[in-house]
Amino acid sequence: MIVLDIEKKLKAYSGTEVLRIEKQFNAGSINLITGPSGAGKTTLLKMIAGVIKPDNGHIVVNEQTWFNAAEKINITPQQRRTGFVFQDYALFPNMTVRQHLNYATTNNDWIDQLLAIGKLNAFANHKPNHLSGGQQQRLAILRALAIKPAVLLMDEPFSALDVKTKTELLADLNNVFKELAATVLIVSHNPQELKEIASDELIIGEDYILPFH
Repeated sequence: MIVLDIEKKLKAYSGTEVLRIEKQFNAGSINLITGPSGAGKTTLLKMIAGVIKPDNGHIVVNEQTWFNAAEKINITPQQRRTGFVFQDYALFPNMTVRQHLNYATTNNDWIDQLLAIGKLNAFANHKPNHLSGGQQQRLAILRALAIKPAVLLMDEPFSALDVKTKTELLADLNNVFKELAATVLIVSHNPQELKEIASDELIIGEDYILPFH
C-alpha cells in the first residue's frame, strides 16, 4: 500500500501554487493519474520515486516510511527501488536493448521474457538510435520492470504506440503486474485506454491545487 500525505510548491502562470495530495493506493492495484497539463502529475510520481522532495508531509510504502518531513526521513531513490518509466524514455544511447535490461538484472530468463513481451527479441543488440519511437518506449517499460519493482511509476508510457501494439502490450503487462504483485501508478492523457485494467483513478484538479500564501 502507498500512503501519501504530501505538499509541494509548484510554479504556475498565476504565480506559485501548492500541490496537496492525501491519498492511499492499495497494494497490487493499478491506478490512473489524470488531470490537466501542469497540474503536478509528473511531480507526484517523482516525489514517490524520491527524485523530487516534498515540502511537507509523509510517504509510506508497504509500512516503510520513505519520506517524513517532520522526522527528517528521506530515503534515497536507490533504496526505494521503484520502477520508473520516464516520459522522455531516458535511455542510455551507448547501451543495446539487452544491456539496458542487464543493467537492471542478471536473470537472463526474465530478460528473455521481457524481450518477448515488448516484441524486441530481434532488436536485442540494437542501440536506441536504431529503434523507432514506439520501440524505445517499450524498452523504457521493460527496463522499469526488469528490477521486479514493488512500485511501478509510469509517465505517459503508451503515447508512442499504435492501437494494435498498445492493446497487445497492455494485456501482457496486466499479467506481469499481477505476477509481480506491483502497485502501479500510470499518468495518462488518454485514461479510456486503461479503464479495463485500472482499479482506481486520481484526478489532480482544482481540489488538489491550493493557493500559496
